[in-house]
Amino acid sequence: MSKTAKKFVCIHGHFYQPPRENAWLETIESQPSAAPFHDWNERINFECYAPNAVARVLNDEQRITSIANNYARISFNFGPTLLSWLEANDPTTYQRILQADLDSRERFGGHGSAVAQVYNHLIMPLANERDRYTQIRWGIADFERRFNRRPEGMWLAETAADTATLLAMKKQGIKYTILAPRQGRSVRKAGEEHWHDIHEGNLNTRRAYRCPLPDGEHIDVFFYDGMVSRAVAFEGLLNDGRFLADKLINSLEHESDEVQLANIATDGESYGHHHKKGEMALASCLNHIDDHPDFELTNYGEFLELHPPQYECRIHDNSSWSCVHGVERWRSNCGCHTGGEAGWNQSWRGPLREALDFVREKGIQLFEDRGAEVLNDPWAARNDYIDLVLERSPENVSAFVASHFQRETVSDDDLTLGLRLLEMQRHAMLMYTSCGWFFNEVSGIETLQILQYALRALHLIEVISGEDHTAAFEKLLEQTPSNKDANAAVSYRHHVKPAKVGLKRVAMHFAAASLFEEEPEEVELFTYRGASQEFERLRAGSQRLAIGRTTIQNSLTFSESTYSFVCLYLGQQNVIGYLTKEDLPLEYAAVEEELSQRFRQSELAYMLHGMRKYFGDDSFSIYHLFHDEKAAILEMITQQSLDRAAQSFSDVYYDNYQLMSSMRENQLRLPRAYVSTIAFTMQRRVYEALTASVLDLRRLSRIEADFLHWGHEWSPETKDQLELYAEERVYEEIMLLTDNPFRDTVVLSLLSFLKAVGLEPNLWKSQNVFVRYLEGLEETEIEGKDQIAELLGVAKLPLSA
Repeated sequence: MSKTAKKFVCIHGHFYQPPRENAWLETIESQPSAAPFHDWNERINFECYAPNAVARVLNDEQRITSIANNYARISFNFGPTLLSWLEANDPTTYQRILQADLDSRERFGGHGSAVAQVYNHLIMPLANERDRYTQIRWGIADFERRFNRRPEGMWLAETAADTATLLAMKKQGIKYTILAPRQGRSVRKAGEEHWHDIHEGNLNTRRAYRCPLPDGEHIDVFFYDGMVSRAVAFEGLLNDGRFLADKLINSLEHESDEVQLANIATDGESYGHHHKKGEMALASCLNHIDDHPDFELTNYGEFLELHPPQYECRIHDNSSWSCVHGVERWRSNCGCHTGGEAGWNQSWRGPLREALDFVREKGIQLFEDRGAEVLNDPWAARNDYIDLVLERSPENVSAFVASHFQRETVSDDDLTLGLRLLEMQRHAMLMYTSCGWFFNEVSGIETLQILQYALRALHLIEVISGEDHTAAFEKLLEQTPSNKDANAAVSYRHHVKPAKVGLKRVAMHFAAASLFEEEPEEVELFTYRGASQEFERLRAGSQRLAIGRTTIQNSLTFSESTYSFVCLYLGQQNVIGYLTKEDLPLEYAAVEEELSQRFRQSELAYMLHGMRKYFGDDSFSIYHLFHDEKAAILEMITQQSLDRAAQSFSDVYYDNYQLMSSMRENQLRLPRAYVSTIAFTMQRRVYEALTASVLDLRRLSRIEADFLHWGHEWSPETKDQLELYAEERVYEEIMLLTDNPFRDTVVLSLLSFLKAVGLEPNLWKSQNVFVRYLEGLEETEIEGKDQIAELLGVAKLPLSA
């Protein structure tokens, strides 16, 4: 279709997750509420971000005919912190997102569909001037590093906008943004003198607008269609992609000769996370519009080039898409919330912001005072610090130091001071991430996350200045109400303060983990490095001894300390350790020799006395390990007991198999112990079969026969866990099939087994591989693949739409 079309459609997805990383370790620790996944990023990626890059397209028989990258045909923005996570944890999906922007430039006249975002999703009208500038600067820099081009547009967190923010974006080269219809205040045709007041119901969202700004500047604005966007997010419009396509098409005036744009904007998570298989509905919608002779898909950049705004607009300052009261949702008990119990309120929002403002102001004063000692211009250094956040290679650090530090030769102390100040400022912005105020309760995980960033900022302030402001901060939290606890300080003390990490805590973790690590001498632990000058590990039966001296370094600030440690494992979860920064009372070699000898001779009482004598009173246990590593080691220890338990259950199961069968045939109720034995044994057998190095088809057949014999039903938790293993095993076998077409029987037997035992894994990854595999086969090579296609839900061969 030519570019002379007059009816266009643009779908925008705002893909975002709040930062979830531990503020000290820079990694996401396990989140039980996301089970069976490790954390919410992992879960939502599986349900939404990854599937949208390889969306399955169905025919009228609801079978897969092709695979589409949705991102290439829509407008989208990804939160920079989310893209950082994807780059590290799902590089395949990350690359597909980048490729989608390249493909969209080919499709849309050189205009990429990716849109930048203010860096960490803070509410811009509530930010101070410096934070506003830095958020835009960092968002642009992150975008350029990933997409290799300047962004044309920028998404504002919660579309929260004011004139100052629009002007700041324009001054940094942003051409347009996307707002909610209720954010428009008045409009006029270009050249007219008088403005016409508007409201959400009578704003024409089918055109672009030019928004005049102070200093003679302007920025272009798209107001999305609020009614259709709400229907996508909340009214089931994604139940069928054709419904969405028809809704968009019918939102335009068919008899009008004017150029019109149907455009919607929603959380991108609508397409797969909030609405199951929403990515497939989106793919279907895009195909339906692509096939329509009178409508053309576009993105905002292309539309602006083809049809520059003929109308001007003014906006309501301090307005947003998710609060009808403007931006009060992020500073007051305005009435906007996400539910909760009767009587709950959000009167905590204002006091929470005041507490964070206290941290910010303390940080500003220190940053300017101490920053002037080592940095040419502290605020210019902060603006450019994104270059290090994105890549902390030695070359990048050297370039940054050369640009922003005062002296040609920078001492280790000055380098650490400067980087600590910049890290303090980074966390002072992260603590304003909007999600901390969005939900209904101050003790929710989103609010606890921003409080962790605040504590990290306070920690750095204390390390730099020696001034401890945490007591004053906690007093402010005590004045912040909670719907669940006496006040916000309760959940802060219980959940946030224990997350605090320093070099000493890392050394304790290193020492305890060294009992179990295969190569503990050199360890990379998130944002820390451990390097041993001395290390010895001994083992006697189930007991272990580790003794050593190690230097722990923070890889962000280059601060470091050296510790001597000794750690004793007595079996089960029993770990006793001591460490010190002080010099040992004897030479290290003499201490190591004495304690090693005591251990070999099983003189534990003397040994424990010696540990404390030489290393002091600073003790630690396995519970000083960081959460995920502690869980892994405890699971390893537990697995040894479970193996013995599994053997016991197996003995009971097979010794009583005939008895249990006889009782069942005679319709006698099995004792609870037997029911538990069957459940445990069936789960264990399926798990072992699915995770075995080689899939044993006869083993699957025996398990299936027993499953049907007992009429077994999985508990929801067990079913979820087994389906994850099944999903990975099917994917593995499909990948092997693409290299060896004679493995048909294996794949078919596995799929048939899963169906028989009531497991329904999400097979989108396997389906996508299989469809592409079939597309590469000759017609003579596809014989025998029909049954696999049937069980995978792929269109019958040959493929046809």
